Amino acid sequence: MKELRDVLDGIKPLEQNVLDEAKRKIDNLTKPPGSLGRLEEIARRYVGIRGSVTATVGKKCIFVFAADHGVTEEGVSAYPRSVTPQMVYNMLNGGAAVSVLSRHVGSECVVVDIGVDHDFEPAKGLIIDKVARGTRNFAAGPAMSREEALQAVKTGIDVAMGYARRGFTLFGTGEMGIGNTTASSAILSVMGNLPPEKVVGRGTGVDDAGLLRKAEVIDRAIVRNGPDIRDPIGVLATVGGLEIGGIAGLVIGGAARRIPVVVDGFISTAGALIATALKPAISDYLFYSHLSAETGHAAMLDMLGQTPLLALGMRLGEGTGAALAMSLIEGAVKTMHGMATFEAAAVDKAIEE
Repeated sequence: MKELRDVLDGIKPLEQNVLDEAKRKIDNLTKPPGSLGRLEEIARRYVGIRGSVTATVGKKCIFVFAADHGVTEEGVSAYPRSVTPQMVYNMLNGGAAVSVLSRHVGSECVVVDIGVDHDFEPAKGLIIDKVARGTRNFAAGPAMSREEALQAVKTGIDVAMGYARRGFTLFGTGEMGIGNTTASSAILSVMGNLPPEKVVGRGTGVDDAGLLRKAEVIDRAIVRNGPDIRDPIGVLATVGGLEIGGIAGLVIGGAARRIPVVVDGFISTAGALIATALKPAISDYLFYSHLSAETGHAAMLDMLGQTPLLALGMRLGEGTGAALAMSLIEGAVKTMHGMATFEAAAVDKAIEE
């Protein structure tokens, strides 16, 4: 725990002087002040996170954390657990939606096997760093031990640190794991003090009976395990998932190295919820990519006080929303650096009254 605390203690608020300098630069571009709307704030915050008004978007990577969930024993998913490793292979072969969109925006896409109940051979685009072969059924007891939860977070931090050393400047989160909407809904129910029936969604497409079952399973898990909102790692351990812990770690590691992290949808936001509960200053380093159609995502974003960049009715996960938002962020930063100033373009400024 001390190692995690040391990393968290090293995360500081953004430097106001860089943010102010960026605003002055943006306001002097050939446009009315504020006319590019949120693009201006995106560019300003990106360079603020990087710590230099001249910062550009360089190498990008979406990390898809993959893990299995014991709670699938309760019939909470429309798909069998076997789909998790099958979809990992699909991603490695370039056939998943996140694979296509990553190529589209010029981002690498790396799968992190943090807890899949399958033995993968080493492959390009795959990091094998299993904490366990999936979580246990949290309806019958804790999903994992506290040590496993901490190890999952550490794995995410280590991934972020490693890619920071390789010169990457923008991270995106993604996930793959049958059963993970149930785990994310459980985290939201605990952290938001919300009844399970208000936060569960259809996930992979469960019917009405499946929806009721998910809520009942979460309610049973919370009563049995007694997670404490004041202990985010404890919440992760009792009702979370290994990939959610990995995402929390990636977020923490990105902030520690001043690398912006684009948070994908519902499951990724559950990871961000754990990370920001541990260190609120991490919020400054995150971009929330899109509003998922999954029921609980809007409540998560409200808790975090965040407005996502996009709203496309998506609920696939994988990192698909993060990929699209990366393009938006890069466009905003390029606009900031590529537009002419009023002086350079010999364009008159607005008349001062």
